[in-house]
Amino acid sequence: MRPLAPHTLGPLLARLRRERGWSQLRTARELAAVSGCDTVTRHEISRWERQERTPGDFWLDRLALLFEVPAAELRRVRACSPRGAAATGEVSRLRAELCALARRWLADPGAPLAPIGPPWPALGASGAPRPVTGADLAQLRRLDDLLGGADLAGHGAQRLESALVALDQGGRGERRPLLRLVAGTGQLAGWQAADAGDAVAALHAYRLALLAAAAAGDRTAAGHVLASASHLFATVEPGTALLLARAGQGGAGRGGPPALRALLAHRVAFAAALLGRRPAADTALTVAEQALARHRPAAAPDWSYWLDPPAAAGMTGRTLVALGRPLRAVPLLRAGARSGRLRERAVYGSWLARAYAELGEVEQAVEAGGAALVAAVGSGSARAAAEVTGVARLLGTHRDRAPARRHLRLVRATRPWLPSAAPPAEARQAGPIFVTSGHGAGRRCGQPDGDPGGQPGGAP
Repeated sequence: MRPLAPHTLGPLLARLRRERGWSQLRTARELAAVSGCDTVTRHEISRWERQERTPGDFWLDRLALLFEVPAAELRRVRACSPRGAAATGEVSRLRAELCALARRWLADPGAPLAPIGPPWPALGASGAPRPVTGADLAQLRRLDDLLGGADLAGHGAQRLESALVALDQGGRGERRPLLRLVAGTGQLAGWQAADAGDAVAALHAYRLALLAAAAAGDRTAAGHVLASASHLFATVEPGTALLLARAGQGGAGRGGPPALRALLAHRVAFAAALLGRRPAADTALTVAEQALARHRPAAAPDWSYWLDPPAAAGMTGRTLVALGRPLRAVPLLRAGARSGRLRERAVYGSWLARAYAELGEVEQAVEAGGAALVAAVGSGSARAAAEVTGVARLLGTHRDRAPARRHLRLVRATRPWLPSAAPPAEARQAGPIFVTSGHGAGRRCGQPDGDPGGQPGGAP
């Protein structure tokens, strides 16, 4: 195929369509068949080609499948287009701002960072703000075990907006507990937005959460926010991930709960491993193991309920694969892939498949990758879907083996049902929570007029 790079996205899509001799109407019909969504029309194809609108990741992935071109190439071309560059610039700006706040907080964890007040950023809540309590937050956290960010991001943003309104209207005596509520809801809203593939919304939420935690003097909450923000960048900008995780470690201090110390150490280990910093990763894994030995779930923060042995094993195994130690990682990732949470089964199952592939065990890699693929379909998590897609690319290097070819055919057949990184406009206008079958199986089709995606994600 001729190079894609010289084009901006609209002219490129028009060229690919004409090369097949298709009209815009036929392209819309073919795209509807590939995606399983009938919301795309000839008019949308025309708007994309004229660059009046830009397809988000959901439609970009389907266009790549339809035109038989690499999705990564389409994303690269989109990033060079005006709207794509604007989205990338917004993520870069928010990332730099969050890193600056993290450094300031690390320098003086007891001092507020900046005033918190309206106007708030557009968070994309679903529905009008309503009263929110700690019990509501705990319930929404546990819904995250069953549904992915595509279904929950709008609801998390709604809870954050509610907490911000309560903070703005509350009395002086209520300020500290309300700040802690903003910090907790902001962390969760950011996590869910990242799981939906909306890095802009995630970074807005994490910024608000860090400001609130610092203003409340809650070093544990601030460390938790930075642990989540670190993971947003882990696989795309590990240097940023390492900076945020180390800031969380330093600011939270040794007096924080063992669950937080373990989580931050795992974030440091993973980012350091991805950067090739073996001694730092090994040291962080030791710190995490020691902290987990002191972890007592009954006395731990509510958010740490998910930090169970399968999750800890999976995080360690993933880091070992990144360090080039797949043999040691296999039993740990097997344990992680047996988690009762679909997203973790998809994520750690994908890393298990990577470990087997690096060991040359293609058939076992295919088996693990297939199980992860099934879990990702039901997870509602764009991050989990990104992991299984990465496994498919890895197994693509073994096309000479029949098991690998079967897996690639399975991935192609399943692709329309995999959760995709939601365009920001879609993630910020999430509809009612729903499940069609299984745990978190329900998801919605992408909107054809979504903003550009391709932003940082990462897996839990």
